[in-house]
Amino acid sequence: MATRSHPLAWIAAPLRDEASYVERPMFGARAVYLHGRLVLVLCARGREPWQGLLLPMEREHHAALRREHPSLEVHPVLGKWLYLREASDDFEETATALAESALANDPRLGVEPPAKSRGKSPGRGRKRKAVERPTRRRKR
Repeated sequence: MATRSHPLAWIAAPLRDEASYVERPMFGARAVYLHGRLVLVLCARGREPWQGLLLPMEREHHAALRREHPSLEVHPVLGKWLYLREASDDFEETATALAESALANDPRLGVEPPAKSRGKSPGRGRKRKAVERPTRRRKR
């Protein structure tokens, strides 16, 4: 079976040769990890605000990146992240520049992924203490 390519895969293509590159599905989008951080999310879900490039980052870096790339806006749902609409006039140019910044390990881009959980709720899988129960004597 042939795998279907993501419509925005061209943004991540230059990053794939980086040894730390990892790409994973994320809620119908493609999450791109570099240098151990989630740096880009490629979204093509058909409607705003899920049609373009999401930039996971700390809020303290928003202003600096928005000065460099005026088409960036705060994502209306994920307010901690910036968003580049695919409909922006300079989408290709800005997306390429941001991918290059991610490849250069720009510290403003990206967030550390959460620690992996083992899929168990706290306390599950632990051995229980043995409870000493009184023995019953059989009646004869």
